[in-house]
Amino acid sequence: MAAPIILCDCAGMDEKRWLECREHGPKGDIEYTVGGSDVATIFGLSPWMTPLELWMIKKGRLKPKSKPNPLQLEMGHLLEPIAAHFYAQRTGDTVIDDTYMYQHADFPYALADIDRQLIRKANGEPGVLECKSCTYRKADEWSDGAYPLNYDFQLRYYLAVKDVNYGAFSAIWGNNPNTDLATPSLIRDKVKEDMIFERLDQWIWSLQHDKPPAMTDVVPKLALEALGRIYGASQKGLPTIKFPSKYEKSLRGIAELQEENATLNQKIKANEARIEAYSVRIAELMKAHEHGVLTTTSDKLLVDYVTRTTRRVDSGYLKKEHPSIYEESLKASESRKIKVSVQPV
Repeated sequence: MAAPIILCDCAGMDEKRWLECREHGPKGDIEYTVGGSDVATIFGLSPWMTPLELWMIKKGRLKPKSKPNPLQLEMGHLLEPIAAHFYAQRTGDTVIDDTYMYQHADFPYALADIDRQLIRKANGEPGVLECKSCTYRKADEWSDGAYPLNYDFQLRYYLAVKDVNYGAFSAIWGNNPNTDLATPSLIRDKVKEDMIFERLDQWIWSLQHDKPPAMTDVVPKLALEALGRIYGASQKGLPTIKFPSKYEKSLRGIAELQEENATLNQKIKANEARIEAYSVRIAELMKAHEHGVLTTTSDKLLVDYVTRTTRRVDSGYLKKEHPSIYEESLKASESRKIKVSVQPV
């Protein structure tokens, strides 16, 4: 290994120019590149994008998804220096701003622009600091020294590009750095690193030879959503697809599970009807009371009968009294769902 190549200084660079450098290098002479945020996606670990979507974006066949919440992304960038500050305060490590874009010494496609450099207080060793922010709902992912797997791959990739052995996170989710800040760390692992770059080599080969990745390693829900975005709505008049025999197991599995769900739904509806029948006598006795109890020799049967108030838009009223607002507020949505039925030959 050798020190990375400094490609350019991104300080003051606008987003358009930064994306150009990120995709093809500052001179535009790198056909395909990989960045830190791409690595988890390539391994099928990203919660936001599938490998096929990323592949098609790299090939110019799919536009990148619009940012779902630009303000959330802006907040994340604004919190980076705060996370870095409290990391330095907690650990005693020196944290240094880093605005360079780096290139791996041995893998020209591998680019990195890290959040911060760090110098360890314990031994003066250099490292990489990644600053993250999240909501309280995600805080458990950072408890007891843990961190999300997709970020593990990202940081290990940065250690390889920078050719350093120590990396750390500073993850913040609240306004109390004593309780709302996590600073887990990791040590470079050459075995994992070799595995990562073996996959990245295959990824670059797939781009060069126009071989799109399969969806086999992707969470099914995410894969179906991605395929919907890629291929769009169904089109009438297209010929019927003739499936090869290797798909029989999957098709029969869908058909059997759909039939099982239909049977369960019928049972659920029957059970709901029986519950309503039992409930009539109970409601008569409860009147306006919210709670009741029946004590037996072995247990207590606790009854709750509490009014829940929900508020929703009266679409009928809105359509009648304010038709223009009603039309403006309508939002079209499209969905597709596989349905398999068995027909005797």
